Amino acid sequence: MTYISGFVTPVPTANRAAYIELCQKVGVLLKEYGALTMTEAWGVKLPDGKVTDFRRAVQATEDETVAFSWIVWPDRATADASEAKMMEDPRMHDLGMPFDGKRMIFGGFEPIYELEA
Repeated sequence: MTYISGFVTPVPTANRAAYIELCQKVGVLLKEYGALTMTEAWGVKLPDGKVTDFRRAVQATEDETVAFSWIVWPDRATADASEAKMMEDPRMHDLGMPFDGKRMIFGGFEPIYELEA
């Protein structure tokens, strides 16, 4: 069964181009590690919630945009092995992050329902 790594990240809006460049570089490495797909999405419609919302979840400031990302893996074992490879790969450490990684939220998910058009 596939496995999904999901991320919500506050990115300074002025750093959009640098973020896209980072995603392209990381995507190449993730494919090497066994990822099936990687999707990066830039927030354009993020309504304020009554209790919480995407912006509050990552403490995004007015000059930041929330990016929503996911990586599809063939299975959890591949995702877990990839995580270990990322920590050891110097290419990952030399990329530079155009955002505050401390406010990124992330997790792993097992699909329970999928509808294809």
